[in-house]
Amino acid sequence: MNIVLGITGGIAAYKAPDLVRRLRERGAEVQIVMTASAEEFVTATALQAVSGRAIRSNLWDKEAEAAMSHIELARWADVVLVAPATAEVMARIVSGAAPDLLTTICLATEAPIALAPAMNHVMWSNPATQANKAVLEERGIHILGPATGSQACGETGAGRMLEPDTIAATVCGLSVGKGEGLLEGRTVVVTAGPTREPIDPVRYITNRSSGKMGYAIARAAAAQGANVVLISGPVNLPAPPGMQVRMVRTAQEMFDTTHDQIAAADIFIAAAAVVDYRPTSAKQQKIKKDNETASIELVRCPDILASVAALDAAPFTVGFAAETEKVEDYARSKLEKKKLDMIVANQVGDDRGFDRDDNAVSVLWKNGKQEFPTRAKADLARDLIELVAKHFYAARGADAQPKLTVISGND
Repeated sequence: MNIVLGITGGIAAYKAPDLVRRLRERGAEVQIVMTASAEEFVTATALQAVSGRAIRSNLWDKEAEAAMSHIELARWADVVLVAPATAEVMARIVSGAAPDLLTTICLATEAPIALAPAMNHVMWSNPATQANKAVLEERGIHILGPATGSQACGETGAGRMLEPDTIAATVCGLSVGKGEGLLEGRTVVVTAGPTREPIDPVRYITNRSSGKMGYAIARAAAAQGANVVLISGPVNLPAPPGMQVRMVRTAQEMFDTTHDQIAAADIFIAAAAVVDYRPTSAKQQKIKKDNETASIELVRCPDILASVAALDAAPFTVGFAAETEKVEDYARSKLEKKKLDMIVANQVGDDRGFDRDDNAVSVLWKNGKQEFPTRAKADLARDLIELVAKHFYAARGADAQPKLTVISGND
């Protein structure tokens, strides 16, 4: 894939050479575009050495612009990544201003745009910056981070740029694949995120799922040429490009939407963390705290995964098992009880599984198992899709073989 990497004037620009290396390790071609302020933090010489391409920085470069190079770069890019993204460049992109080459490319491109913010924690929490973030996400721009930790100013808080490996893994999953891929012509239905079961108009039962794993899987399937339908519970993630996205709220809505789409599916991947129980009935008005104790009667939510696996013409069905103990035992039991083709098991808890950009899983099937150590969820998703595709074609026989032969390095 082709990535235009925009580097702006933040101290985190010193991480740019490592970011370029991480992107190129994943097979990306990287064209760097620097702002004038970025040149105060990192040299064009170093960046040219790691990218293998001449650095662009001047919108008024007569030689380059004779061929309308800013338009050429905007069309060449599969993804435009700005890292670090300062508060100023975020504001410029929101306003549509294009005073330099980088913001001109952002305005002219039709490729996905990703920003990795990096700034002082007070600047990040400023209402103006948060308003700009909200506008950017509404427009489909991907906001990667920021992380929380110590900052160059000596203070601690949210505003650190994500680590280069995490950014690279995420960005390389944003672009829909070109031409034929491993799942070319196949339809993949993916569920992602939590469900919310209302108690009253202001309260609900839910869980800690962020949807990041499911969204990464949907992007990885699309990158392999699949027609992807992503059925998502409430998440704070932009809709991935190049696929159908169906937003739902409750388990029943996810059940109904899944069964509306499943007839056309070759593969079903149930990455959503569906709430197991819901209140028998939601109150129409807010419940008042009149008593010292209160009780809510709960009833089982529909089992989406089991219902799909039980269909007469079931797609290749992949479940997820998030457990806090006896992970493999519980996952193996779920695999057999629900008659799944595969199951992805991972341990969850404090600082593990949920609300993170990385994960470690075990994938189980009838007579086998494969371990995937901790890595960025975007990288993990690509490996999982390769493994799922391999077993899908093995299960469906020669008639289902892909047009393009892809040799997986996972097994």
